Amino acid sequence: GLFHLMTHAFFKALLFMGAGSVIAAMANEQSLDKMGGFRKAMPFTYITFTAGALALAGFPLTAGFFSKDEILAYTIARGDWFVVLAAVGYLAAFLTAIYSFRLVFRVFHGEPCAEARELEGGHLAHAEPFNPATGEAEDTEAGFPGAEHHIAEREGAMKAAMGPLAILAIVAGLIQIPGVTDVLGKFLEPTFAGSHSEPHPTTSAEYIGMAVGALISIAGIAVAARIWLVKPGTSARLQARFAGIHRVLEHKYYFDEAYDLVFVRPLAAAGRFGRDVVERGFIQGFVVGGTVAVVRAASAFARGIQNGELRSYASVLVLGMGGVLLYFLIAAS
Repeated sequence: GLFHLMTHAFFKALLFMGAGSVIAAMANEQSLDKMGGFRKAMPFTYITFTAGALALAGFPLTAGFFSKDEILAYTIARGDWFVVLAAVGYLAAFLTAIYSFRLVFRVFHGEPCAEARELEGGHLAHAEPFNPATGEAEDTEAGFPGAEHHIAEREGAMKAAMGPLAILAIVAGLIQIPGVTDVLGKFLEPTFAGSHSEPHPTTSAEYIGMAVGALISIAGIAVAARIWLVKPGTSARLQARFAGIHRVLEHKYYFDEAYDLVFVRPLAAAGRFGRDVVERGFIQGFVVGGTVAVVRAASAFARGIQNGELRSYASVLVLGMGGVLLYFLIAAS
């Protein structure tokens, strides 16, 4: 698990940086429908991104290939229903290879879209300096490329990070080849010396699993190439033929709609009730408004009494004395 965590850090970080390079070149545009043919406009990003996609897809001899298949081999070695989990893992690996190279083929291959042709011709080289993190134009002195620079491919820090990550995404798995190298295992051996020992697969079983994983990875890439590279219209035909399935997948199994119905709408209604009824009606209207009305009425009454006229004071005095006398008469009777 730690081996895959390590290799995954390399190629996943590389893929995120490659995506960022494309998004920055497109002035924050993220739609695949507006991309295509970027391999000539962005050769460094294309090469490094493809290296990351190969590792993510578990292509033979890449870092992801060795680390992923080690997990699946140990899962199979535990037997029972863990074999089912391993089968699910192989299915996930097949789908991962497809969607990884769907991205590669749609962004970097095929006919260049209008935006890609502009990038290649340098027409977008004079866009305003743009920071995707804030969505605002940036001062050129803050470290972002100025209007006079070509933004089709970022230079400097981004390339300096993507280059080593691409190399590690390819070769990092060589430290843990079954029956050949065990660098990470020996390094972590003292840490797990007292822990419970899990069933270990044999070296031959690991190589059989690696062969299966390699075939699955290659098959996934081949399917992606068939759909989005060799026969570009296949995707549209599949969408039309399986419209219902496509609609469910496009809506992500309607999870967002269900979440909106179960959580968002009730909470929004409760919020509106709290705002309109509790806050505005009760607190501001009854509590605050009522208090103000009482104080205002008391103030008006006090102002009526304390008006500076002697006859008013005498009237109040007579009424007060009459009230006291009436009280004692009632009490005496």
